[in-house]
Amino acid sequence: MALLEVSGLRKVYRLRNGARRRANLVATDDISIEIERGQTLALVGESGSGKTTVGRCVLRLEEPTAGDVRIDDQDVTGLPPRALRELRGTMQMVFQDPLDSLNPRHTVGDLVSEPLLMHGIVDRRGLRAELERLFGIVGLGPQHIDRYPHQLSGGQQQRVGIARALAPRPKLIVLDEPTSALDVSVQAQIINLLRAIQREQELAFLFISHDLAVVSVLADRVAVMYLGQIVEISSREVVLSRPAHPYTRALMEAIPVEHPSARRTRVATMRGEPISPIDPPPHCHLVSRCPFAKPICSEVPAELVEVTPGHATRCVRFQREHENGSWNPTP
Repeated sequence: MALLEVSGLRKVYRLRNGARRRANLVATDDISIEIERGQTLALVGESGSGKTTVGRCVLRLEEPTAGDVRIDDQDVTGLPPRALRELRGTMQMVFQDPLDSLNPRHTVGDLVSEPLLMHGIVDRRGLRAELERLFGIVGLGPQHIDRYPHQLSGGQQQRVGIARALAPRPKLIVLDEPTSALDVSVQAQIINLLRAIQREQELAFLFISHDLAVVSVLADRVAVMYLGQIVEISSREVVLSRPAHPYTRALMEAIPVEHPSARRTRVATMRGEPISPIDPPPHCHLVSRCPFAKPICSEVPAELVEVTPGHATRCVRFQREHENGSWNPTP
């Protein structure tokens, strides 16, 4: 059984459009994912695709509109507030901007102490020793414990964020673009740190990112999101080397080559305007921009269908042509 099981997750924000009409902004729709212990699932896609909303709904930092979330076979979505607080230690989050996620009025030692005391991991007599252990795991020394966030570098601040997430001894950590605000050299250090911690503690990661280079290093499986939906999901190797969905292929095409003379297979460029996330239609959300679109793409609902074992895509044309062996990856 998977550690994290998400089924049919949907988040809708109710808007008032004009004086009378109400509209629905669909942030995430029909999200179903699983993560095994010790594995990483990466959610990738452009800004506004709903990646962070998925992570926040999984942890119930935002209330999902519909769907089920289970962690270690415990129902997260149906828990009352008190029971949810008790479960918080099982699931933690590392935020994108480390400085914004750390209270500047407290030392970083105090910030990491809070979950330790709240979840009864240690008492005050053993607090200092546990802080030194946690800070050591993330590559910080005892001298950092009594410093304030602004006295640390960006990389050190993110290490504190990771230490705070590790404090209650979780089973799942949601990583919301944890390296995007850091220098490239520091990014590599944080990624190596996360990989080492995952191996040692058998943690499950939900890794939210738009950086496919980082995803290629850290992820076991990759789910590609576009306008609130997962449009393709499979192993890292399949998604990054043999993508089926046109949007995934466009993302891969956008990765800079190492040298201007490098050659790569070109796909047609995405053109046109994206559809609105307000009351979106049931058909393919990419149809207005997709160079592969056919009339059928606007006529039938776009569902996530497994085309080969472990590989699912939300492309009607690919699904139909894959079935009869006529798929031709040209517009």
